[in-house]
Parts: sequence; structure tokens; C-alpha cells
Amino acid sequence: MNPSEGMSIRFFYFDAAHAIRVHDWIIANSGGLAGTKDIGQLESPLEHIQNDLYYPEMEDKLTHLVFSINKNHAFNDGNKRSSLVLGAYFLELNGFDHVVKRFVKEMENITVWVADNVIDKDLLHQIISSVIYEDDYSEAIKLAIVEAVDAAKQFNLG
Repeated sequence: MNPSEGMSIRFFYFDAAHAIRVHDWIIANSGGLAGTKDIGQLESPLEHIQNDLYYPEMEDKLTHLVFSINKNHAFNDGNKRSSLVLGAYFLELNGFDHVVKRFVKEMENITVWVADNVIDKDLLHQIISSVIYEDDYSEAIKLAIVEAVDAAKQFNLG
């Protein structure tokens, strides 16, 4: 039997060229320094999320996509904005249209906190999972966010 028989495509992806066009649109419409700093830092996560062994579920793929674009600075400017918009596009592309509005609303501050090392990748994964599958954050996630923000404030005061 051919290994590809019986397999179906579970996810749809976009390429670096699309990501760059989206980024360029963001910069043109909201300001900032245009251009790509390191195309490899963009191509790498876009390729990695296609590996179902490492990133088997939507929340795994989306977390890696948002975190990597946010933190790895593929672009000269607008990395947080690009991580948010490309994450929303990835959701829409894969039939999660019903959560895109909440994702954008909830992730606006979260992406800033990820960039500032307040929220790590594990907590981001919990947050994204909650946004996708739950109506509201669990008490545990709310507490984890508050503790992360408080810890960052204490660190900055000290």
C-alpha cells in the first residue's frame, strides 16, 4: 500500500512570499520600517509548522507560528503585528473563522507580552488553545497570565 493512500490534507499553509506581502501591507497602513531582516527566520517556522510529528494540532502550529514570527525578528519592524495578522490568517485559512475576531482581540496584548518575555511559549500555547476551543480563559490560565505580568513588573521594579 502506498503510504500516501488514505491520507488527507488536514491543514492549509501559506508561503513566505504571502507573509511578506501581508507584512508590507501592515507597514504601509500602520507605519514602521519596511523590509525583511532575515528571510530564514520567516521561512523556517512556515516550514516547521507543516511537520505534523512536532506540531500535530492547530494550537501547536499556531503557537509556533505566532511565537516564532514575534520573537525571531524576520522583519525590520512590525513583527508583533505580523505575528498577530498571520496567525489570524492561518486560523481563517484552516476553517477557524469563528475564532478569528476573538483571537485578534485577545492576542493584541499577548503579542506584546510575548515580545517582552513576559509570556513564554508554554503559556502562549495554553492561551491559544483556550482562544480556539473555549469561550473564556480558565481560571488557571487567567491566574498564570496575572502571575506572569506581576513577575515582570516586580523584575522591572527591582
